[in-house]
Amino acid sequence: MSKEILLLSGPNLNLLGTRSPEIYGTDTLDEHVARASARALAGGYQLRHLQSNFEGALIEAIHEARERSAAIVMNAGALTHVSWPLNDALATFQGPKVEIHLSNPAAREPFRHLSTLAAVVSGSISGFGPLSYELGVDAAIALLG
Repeated sequence: MSKEILLLSGPNLNLLGTRSPEIYGTDTLDEHVARASARALAGGYQLRHLQSNFEGALIEAIHEARERSAAIVMNAGALTHVSWPLNDALATFQGPKVEIHLSNPAAREPFRHLSTLAAVVSGSISGFGPLSYELGVDAAIALLG
């Protein structure tokens, strides 16, 4: 079995730390990834991270993960609410898939209440701020058991 967890970060997450800090906090994406990577290492896994502002790049990474990764942890950003192509791609991945969000979409604008990914992921973690990335990795490792 692969000892890699793929962490995917969607559009605009490269702006974490400066974009809407009252919602997303002041930690940068690199800081989130560093903590998630440390958590993966502690659990015996390597973390591979990809951030893209392009839906197709995220889909290609999911396709590649089918042959390479044991689990996927994904913060799809706003694509969560509109991307049926991401849903289709994630449905082809057989390992654990954990959806994460820094904020709590259910407590925000109504358009954020829908997750197009919910039906094809193992579970969702949201609203825990910077802990969301670490909890997502913890959940993936636990599901890999």
